This record gives sequence, structure tokens and C-alpha cells, in this order.
Amino acid sequence: MAYTALYRTFRPIRFEDMVGQEHITKTLRNQIMANRVGHAYLFNGGRGTGKTTTAKILARAVNCLNPQDGEPCNECEICKEILEGSLTDVVEMDAASNNSVEDIRAIRDEVNFLPTKAKYRVYIIDEVHMLSVGAFNALLKTLEEPPEHVKFMLATTEPQKLPATILSRCQRFDYKKINDENIIKRLRIICAESNIKITDDALKTIAVLSEGAMRDAISILERCSQESTEEITINLVKDLVGLPSLDYIHKLTKAILENEETVALQAIDDVIEEGKDLYNFLWEVIKYTKDILVYKATQKLTLYSEQELSELQKLAEKTEKERLLNVIYELSGLEANIKNSTQKTIILQAGIIKICMNQANGDIAQLEKKVAVLEQKLNHINAMPQKMTNSLPPRQASARPQQVTQSVSMPTAGKQTEDWKEIVENLKKSGKIRLFTCLVNTTINKLNDQTWEIEFPNGLTAFNQKILEDVTNRNDLIKTIALLTGKEINIKLKDGKATKPVETTSSGFEDLGIDINIID
Repeated sequence: MAYTALYRTFRPIRFEDMVGQEHITKTLRNQIMANRVGHAYLFNGGRGTGKTTTAKILARAVNCLNPQDGEPCNECEICKEILEGSLTDVVEMDAASNNSVEDIRAIRDEVNFLPTKAKYRVYIIDEVHMLSVGAFNALLKTLEEPPEHVKFMLATTEPQKLPATILSRCQRFDYKKINDENIIKRLRIICAESNIKITDDALKTIAVLSEGAMRDAISILERCSQESTEEITINLVKDLVGLPSLDYIHKLTKAILENEETVALQAIDDVIEEGKDLYNFLWEVIKYTKDILVYKATQKLTLYSEQELSELQKLAEKTEKERLLNVIYELSGLEANIKNSTQKTIILQAGIIKICMNQANGDIAQLEKKVAVLEQKLNHINAMPQKMTNSLPPRQASARPQQVTQSVSMPTAGKQTEDWKEIVENLKKSGKIRLFTCLVNTTINKLNDQTWEIEFPNGLTAFNQKILEDVTNRNDLIKTIALLTGKEINIKLKDGKATKPVETTSSGFEDLGIDINIID
């Protein structure tokens, strides 16, 4: 006896056996019981979701000699012949290979003849979107007003390719992807009846890999059962479908999130040596990064063991959501580039290096962005007091700087230090966060009444020097000092770690009317 594939052996023969499409099977059963079956149906949905199965069950149900609650009995002569495929009144046609005008004209000529044994002549046209324009036009009139003894059942995965004139003449049913829980339940039944031993983790993995398609899930199960007569494990499933080990996936993902280019390239080399497909590997990395993001948001994941979940949790705790999103988008773009490239290894390696570089640059950009946002908020908070000050009478408004000026004097080094701390603190209160961050650990030396020297004990970094060379920042600093001293002060910068200071004259102070020297 010829071998029959598992998905054909366990194809549902009753509506109640179908999984995950109850919203469709319930409607069809009600129509059959009420004797209100339509003349044309369009079953639309992803692969392996039950479109053709529904059409075959419906074909038996409308012709069954002993229907029961809208279900075919599968015991009468008509049902048995349809199941065996020997009844000529039920015609199943693949539009992918029979899409010409002549094929449809043959159907149009046949519909005028009465069925030989069954009550209805049923035409099941699979992948109907593959029909040519001429074939659709030839089918149009017959589909609109077929003889009373004819039923059309069309199935497609791409309804957008069908003409509107065809869509409007059919009762349309949209199939959902079958969820993992229902797929696992069905696989357990198949394993029990077929004496297949499999672990729970392996079942979950097959359900995820099937992406909502029951037929794909059963096909993967069948392949695994043929590979091993012992218990099917998750490692066997991943190995057969070409998925790399989770260790490699975690290693590459961790390297990307931590900007470790060398470790990332080593992970890619390890996968290449194992002979795994790089496209599948990258897809798994994207999925793993998505799982990190999902766990960070919901604290729930079901596909991982406790040890794997622990490693994933560590990455989730030290990585921000925004960064995970950026990595997912960049990896998805890299996936598209690899798909259309003949040099997958080069594109993948170069792309991963680029992502690591982008992430490193992104850290600085994010820090600057956060500082800018904080400055805006502080400026908004200080806007109200500033308006109140401006609204004071001229005599009161002018008295305030005089009072401050009179109260400020720096006769001693200790008092000088305290006053400099007050100046730096005022920068913070006024929303000048960058200046505050730059000067918070500095000290001040009064060289004379007109010149102050700002010393950086930990060294004058390029970042700090860039901040202080900015014209706007310099202006803010000079104004803050002038508010407390009543004088325009010349500023010098001193690198506390430099053995021999090199004095340079800053540019751009002509506009301010202030001379500032910067010493590296």
C-alpha cells in the first residue's frame, strides 16, 4: 500500500474536526441545516489554514444522503465516493496549472449537464487568483447565475488579485492563522495515534515555526519522526529545519547590543563552519531581539527554558526599549539586503559591523538628546520667574543686580570657592545643563580683577572644550558671572593634568566684546 503523508492522513473530514476556524464552520453548518447554501463561496487565508479542507467537507455535506447537524455522515455512498475521489460530480481544479480560457470554457460547458449521482455538481478551484484575465471573464457570467444544481467553491491566498466582479458574486470567508495552542493540541492527537514520542519543548518549537499553518506543522512533525525513532527533542527539530543553536544566536545578539564587533564576527564564523543558512540565522537573531523586547515589556515568554530565559533577562535589563527597536529595524533592513545578494557572508559581516558602529554613535546622540530635552524643561520651569522679574517696576528690577553685586566679594580662597560653586549652581537652576555638567568638578582661580582661570583637575577633555568654545555657552557663562560680580570677566581654561599649559586664543569673542583665552 502506498505511503500517505501525515497531513493527508489526518485531514479533517468533519467541520467539528477543524481547528481554529470555528467562526467559519459554525456559519456553514447553519446554512446547511437551514437549506440556504449559496451558489459561490470564496475561502481566503494563509497556507495550511483549512481552505481546501473546508471546501471538501462542504461538498460532501451538500450532497450527503444522511446529513447530521450540518455535518456529512461520511458513511453513505456519496460521501465515500467523494472521499475516494471517484465521484465525477465533484471536480477539484488547480488554477495554477489550469488557468487558461479554454479550461474555464470547459467548465462553463459542463455546468449545463445534470449531476450523475449527487444532488449538486461542485467545482472546487484552488489558487483561483492564478486565473488569467480572459479566464476570469469567461467565468464571470456562469459564476453570477449558475444552474441550480451547481456550486462553486474558490480558494485563494491572495484575494487582492481577484477582480471586484468576482469578489462581489461570492460569499467570502477569511481564515485566521491558527494559534500555537491549537496547533499543539492537534499535534498531540496525531502523535498519540501515530505512536510518535516528542517533548513539550519540541511541540512548542514546531508550532512557532509553522507560523499559524497546520499543514506546515504536521509536515515538520512528520520529517522529525522519520529522522529519529526515539523521542523528538527541540534540538532535533532545530537541526532538521536548519536553525542554528540558541548559543550562537544569543552570542551575536549580545555582541550587537554591547557593540562588540569582534565577538559578533566570531559568532558569524561559527555559524558558517556549522554549515547553517545565514538568512535563517539572521531571521532567528531578529526574532530573538524581538523576544527580548517583548520580555522587557511583558515579563512573559513561553518558548525558552529557565536557563535560556535567564540569559535573555540579563540582556533585557541592561538594554533600553528604544535601542532594541533600532536594532530590530536595522537587522530587518540587513535581512532584505542579504535576500537579494549573491555574497551573503560579506553583506552580513559588513552589516553587523555597521550596526555596532551605529549603536555606539547612537549612545552619544541619545545622551545629547536627553540633555537637550532636560534643558528645555528647565527653561520652561524658569520662564515664569523670569517673566515676573521683567514685570517689576524699573526701580525694583534694577535694584536686584545691585544687591547681588554688593553681597559678592572674594577676599579669601575659601570664599572664592564657595562663590564659584554658587555660579555653577546658578547655571543648573537656569537650565544650562551642558555648562553645569562641564563645570561641576572645576575650581576657580582669580588671577586679577579682570581675569579668572577655570581649572579642570581631572583634565580638560575635548568634549568640555567644545562646550566652552560654543559662542552661546560662553555668552551664558559670562552673563552668569557678570550677574554676581557686576564686571565683564576674561576667562582662561587650565588643564589640571597638563605639565606645560599651551595658551590659545579662542575665536568668535569679537561679537561679545570679551577676550577669553583657553589653555589646554
